[in-house]
Amino acid sequence: MSVDRVDADDISALEGIISVSRETRMRLERYVALLNKWQASDNLVASSTLPHVWRRHIADSAQLAHYFPQARNWLDLGSGAGFPGLVVAILNGQSPGKCVHLVESNQRKCSFLRHVIRETGAPAIVHQGRIEAVIAGWTEPVDMISARALAPLDRLFSMTEPVFLSGARGAFHRGQDFEREIEESTKSWSFDLIRHQSLTDRNSAILEIQNLTRKARDANGIRDRQ
Repeated sequence: MSVDRVDADDISALEGIISVSRETRMRLERYVALLNKWQASDNLVASSTLPHVWRRHIADSAQLAHYFPQARNWLDLGSGAGFPGLVVAILNGQSPGKCVHLVESNQRKCSFLRHVIRETGAPAIVHQGRIEAVIAGWTEPVDMISARALAPLDRLFSMTEPVFLSGARGAFHRGQDFEREIEESTKSWSFDLIRHQSLTDRNSAILEIQNLTRKARDANGIRDRQ
């Protein structure tokens, strides 16, 4: 699938990534309208990205629904204005039994997320708090963990290790330095990796991570490199 197809600045940016029903289209349009309305007072996203919101945020987030259509329970970390988790929830809105858990520490952003959920009927739940604190008490089943522009890969692994140990997989948006991040993270972690080409940016990727384990240290404090 060519990334050149995803260059429009309206909902047509989704074409070639995922098909949406009329109802889902209306929910996404309502989401974007609310984002523009709240942006003036709450600075939810970088203002420079608003003219390209469909490609930069909506289509980019929708890739997860494209690559992982069978995932039912999502844990989205550092959700911010809802990318990618709330987009995935809206796209999953007509699939009974699916749910996206949105973790965000900022109170105003949580208010925005809850407002969009009410307005769109998205199957999502907002958890306000620091990621480490929320994960420490986590008991819900999770199929996929997502995060976009949150932290380096090694840091993401440290935050999410308990959820990975329960059998979850990760689906992480990474930019053009993703190969360096992978190399750095292998110093401390073992994991299975699948690279999915980003459909909105040819220099980026969605990294699918599973079977994450922390490497043991030897007596000299050196990580096991096997």
